[in-house]
Amino acid sequence: MRQWVDSKKTPVTLLATGIALALQAAAFPALAQQPAGTGEQAAELDTVRVVGYRASVEKALDIKRGEAGVVDAIVAEDIGKFPDLNLAESLQRIPGVVIARDAGEGRQITVRGLGPDFTRVRINGMEALTTVGASDQSGGSNRGRGFDFNVFASDLFSQLIVRKTASAEVEEGSLGATVDLRTARPFDYDGLTVVASGQASYNDMAAKADPRVAGLVANTWADGRFGALLSVAYSERQAIEEGSGTGRWANGPSNGGFAPGSPFTEALGANVFHPRFPRYTRMEHDQTRTGVTGSLQFKPNDRMEFSLDGLYSKIDAERDEKYIEAISFSRSGTGKPQTIVRDGVVDGRGALVYGQFDNVDIRSENRHDEWNTVFTQLTLDGKFDVTDNFTLSGKLGTSKSEHENPIQTTIIMDKVDVDGYSYDYRGDPYRPVLNYGIDPLDPTGWTLAEIRLRPQYVENEFDSAQLDFNWNISPGFRLKGGVQAKDYAFSTRELRRNSEGAVPGFGDGSAIVPPDLTSTGGLSGIEGSPGRWVIPSYERIADYFGIYSGQGTFALTERAVNTRSVEEQDRGIYLQGEFSTDLGSIPFSGNFGVRYVRTKQSSTGIATASGTPVASTVSREYSDTLPSMNLVAEIAPDFLIRFGAARVMSRPGLGSLTPGVTVNVSGGARTVSGGNPTLDPIRADTADLGFEWYFDEGAMLGLGLFYKDLKTTIQPFREVRSYASSGLPASLLEGTGATVNDDFVFSVPLNTPGGPLKGFEANYVQPFTFLPGAWRNFGVQLNYTYVDTDIQYVTASGATSLRERLLGSSKTSWNATLFYEGESFSGRVSATNRDDYLIQVPGQEAGFTEDVHGQTGTTTIDASLRYRISDQIELSLEGINLTNEPSETWIGAASRLPLDYSETGRQYLMGLRYKF
Repeated sequence: MRQWVDSKKTPVTLLATGIALALQAAAFPALAQQPAGTGEQAAELDTVRVVGYRASVEKALDIKRGEAGVVDAIVAEDIGKFPDLNLAESLQRIPGVVIARDAGEGRQITVRGLGPDFTRVRINGMEALTTVGASDQSGGSNRGRGFDFNVFASDLFSQLIVRKTASAEVEEGSLGATVDLRTARPFDYDGLTVVASGQASYNDMAAKADPRVAGLVANTWADGRFGALLSVAYSERQAIEEGSGTGRWANGPSNGGFAPGSPFTEALGANVFHPRFPRYTRMEHDQTRTGVTGSLQFKPNDRMEFSLDGLYSKIDAERDEKYIEAISFSRSGTGKPQTIVRDGVVDGRGALVYGQFDNVDIRSENRHDEWNTVFTQLTLDGKFDVTDNFTLSGKLGTSKSEHENPIQTTIIMDKVDVDGYSYDYRGDPYRPVLNYGIDPLDPTGWTLAEIRLRPQYVENEFDSAQLDFNWNISPGFRLKGGVQAKDYAFSTRELRRNSEGAVPGFGDGSAIVPPDLTSTGGLSGIEGSPGRWVIPSYERIADYFGIYSGQGTFALTERAVNTRSVEEQDRGIYLQGEFSTDLGSIPFSGNFGVRYVRTKQSSTGIATASGTPVASTVSREYSDTLPSMNLVAEIAPDFLIRFGAARVMSRPGLGSLTPGVTVNVSGGARTVSGGNPTLDPIRADTADLGFEWYFDEGAMLGLGLFYKDLKTTIQPFREVRSYASSGLPASLLEGTGATVNDDFVFSVPLNTPGGPLKGFEANYVQPFTFLPGAWRNFGVQLNYTYVDTDIQYVTASGATSLRERLLGSSKTSWNATLFYEGESFSGRVSATNRDDYLIQVPGQEAGFTEDVHGQTGTTTIDASLRYRISDQIELSLEGINLTNEPSETWIGAASRLPLDYSETGRQYLMGLRYKF
């Protein structure tokens, strides 16, 4: 490395000099080619081997700089040293990427304002999809196209690449980004390599310690022509999630079961809102992850190379959700009980934020989930240099994600007609004071109200094959092309009891719960009143009634709306040219090409026609021609300008494609409601413009502008059209008297007008090597993203509603990391922020239909410290979510009435790593 300026100059002088040199190179390219020496004499420096976090940053910048498109990367500096414990949490360090969490752990990502369904993930070059289960508050079992990253331990991977612009050689399906995950291979290392690490993880809210271990063995033989690798990762995680919820806000008094003539009812008026079931929540999460990767590489000669990669990962989880709530306020009109309002306070938003009530039903819930997801993948790829200028490569692979939630059981008991209940949201609205009017620990007088059994199953499978060629036609031009066949299959099932409200009697024939079939639960990490309460004992009641016998009242049947499948056959072909030339004295390179893909789709669901369930399958076919272009101009040796443009597409959400509709013919009324298997993909035209200045070794200053013209979105809609236009089978009309030529009122998802998405990313990376002494070991990573979207939303009836941001899109986000890399000691601290974002438009509340549900933005802070005892042994101490950042959701852009609130605590990890 050469240094062209005096190292004694100040950082400000260095920066000014660098800017001047870059501007000079841009304005006078010929001068940029002249050898240095007319000014200060160049000094030859010793080569310094960069290690640790700084090395991973430099490797990531090398990848970014060498790509034609807009790419960001995260690289493990060494084996098993991925910068974060969770893949999603690593990805949030990349400009434009924000994450959604489940139980305090990163689960899914949004890229440049486009949510998980618009992001594709490839593992070792093959598209894959993993899904997990979650609480209802966190979205439940994933039945969509969004990738759940918490299936995997980060120890299994060596590299993440986020491709934000399209190219013809990368298969279609993404509007936001294509994320490439890569596991380690034996040829990545020199000879025998053995690594082992262990950590103890402690969550301050759960007050429990858990193990986390990983290991890798790799070796090569026969002069480096054959290699094998095996890696294993295992971890346990116990977490507590505590908070409160309102169950949305209802328009009272008509939707609160308020008794006419109550002392305060008449003063409420018609436009007062109250919580539907104010409650405290406690969720106990217990998870175990096991991951294994294996790789064989064979290089019989200098022209051929083959790799066989396998990946296995399993996450096992148990979750207990415990609630105490007032259920009366969610009942309407003449429902029992008729709640008496004794007193209350209505604030300026029209919300009944304080109230005293009689005749209130109190409910205690205990939900127990046991679920697991098993992911397997096997990939074989090979490369053959036919000549020095012509290469053939191919890939075969299969992957499967199997999510099983065989036990999802909720046991509910009620205490009815309680007097003296009150709630108070006047202080911190996310920490209300709830007084239940009873001794919450008294186990007597509770009635068994419901036993819910809702097993869930989701399966995703990919089978892929592709063949590619790479032809170097001349020193400045190469031609790439290939074909790909990809089969994707999705299926899901849900089972339920025929009558969840029907409960058997106890020994005396009553539904009164004996005290010995109850236990206690409650809050421990946050303040609440009551702090503890009586709950139905899941284990004792399950054993007492034999609820898993599958017989009698506990027999299970398919739930039609969630018993469905989708199969897709994608056949693609592409041609891409890559060039490198000079425009005058400016190096100019890039790629341009086109990809054609045909999709055959078959959707199956259980439709209901005149009350009778009927299996229904709808098939269709569509095709897309997707041109793309990525250009790079090297204005100066370290200053690049990028431009990209493409047509992209993303296939419709799986939940929207089901033909499991309800067809109803009653007199002259003809309606169809449900899914729509004839939806078109969401297509968009995109453009990117980027400026990157690599002003020092391992340093960069960048600005990226992006624009996406979304041609459509998919929203629920209501329209009148002929039955024949729906693609649904005519057999669903048998016996109804209607024909396929009749007009029906369809309440189904449709392709509705889209809108623009635009924004910019700013990125700054710099190791402070220009500073004296130990200060030169510091460095920073800073990035900021702004995203602006504009979508016209509609109501469930199809009426025009609000113009708002795209769901899941934060207007701003940023990340800041300060790192230190010394000879023995290293550390870093990172802060990650995302702005508020919308989770539902419009809202569901009566009288509130023109408003939104949203999530409060978050700022999380993580830190890591490492000490190298020797070249082989390293100690580590890490902290995650050091400020215990809560999750807050709300209703109403202006009123911001609370919806759900939860805290998950801080996580600390202490570890030891050994490398041989």
